[in-house]
Amino acid sequence: MFHQVEELYSLDLDSLNSLRPVYGLIFLFKWRPGEKDDRLVIKDPNPNLFFASQVINNACATQAILSILMNCSDIDIGPELSMLKEFTKNFPPELKGLAINNSDAIRAAHNSFARPEPFVLDETKAATKDDDVYHFISYLPVDGVLYELDGLKEGPISLGPVTGGPGDLDWLQAVQPVIQERIERYSRSEIRFNLMAIIKNRKEMYTAELKELQKRRERILQQISALQSERVADSTNIETLNKSLSEVNAGIEGATEKILMEEEKFKKWRTENIRRKHNYIPFLFNFLKILAEKKQLKPLIEKAKQNTSNQR
Repeated sequence: MFHQVEELYSLDLDSLNSLRPVYGLIFLFKWRPGEKDDRLVIKDPNPNLFFASQVINNACATQAILSILMNCSDIDIGPELSMLKEFTKNFPPELKGLAINNSDAIRAAHNSFARPEPFVLDETKAATKDDDVYHFISYLPVDGVLYELDGLKEGPISLGPVTGGPGDLDWLQAVQPVIQERIERYSRSEIRFNLMAIIKNRKEMYTAELKELQKRRERILQQISALQSERVADSTNIETLNKSLSEVNAGIEGATEKILMEEEKFKKWRTENIRRKHNYIPFLFNFLKILAEKKQLKPLIEKAKQNTSNQR
């Protein structure tokens, strides 16, 4: 069973409910240096809870995803992550973070989605208060407790008890006001937020649903055929079966449409990833070089400067 990350545009329970089972939520927000958080951090967490400190600056998205994958028994994380989880189960958060950093498989997956860097600087510039720095944190239920996992903190934060697991609505109802409060706290000065859910692969779910509906349709057709072959057909039963057949056909049409929408969505995602990861620098360099050779580059630069001056 594959899984996917789905972007959420609303925190209302209907939207969350439609995605169940939800294995975890990832919240992206603009990080503000020096911000105080007086909530209690658990220094000696549940041994079943995987919590790792973030030891590298630009991997908080990868770490937020791992925080959910490593804590959800319903997800098959494969041999690489399973070995890492078993190897580090008795490690403190700092060593877990270092183990993630030293994992070749995780590094390769992380770097495969990195944008190409056209210029490599000798020194890494530290972020200042004027820079836009974004951070990812995870929310998920583990052993009946809702947790906030933030690799920049010393440990996990308990948000209270919840019943059930990823397939239940209880933990989503509990986490909704927590995220909403965080958004409202920042919304006076910042509107750039993003909320994502790790869920079951929708196409696989809809395909399984379609197969069940097709089997049901076949059974109904066989029942109708058997009734019609009788000398005295029961018109009431046939009418009931025809009504059920119409409902099943509508369900098949709906499931097929949802599968096609998922295929189109994944096709769009693949295109976006290709464009995001492609190195356009050689093209741009040669394009500027041609403009310069044709003596068109300098006038364009002067015009751009003039437009900038007029806007001020």
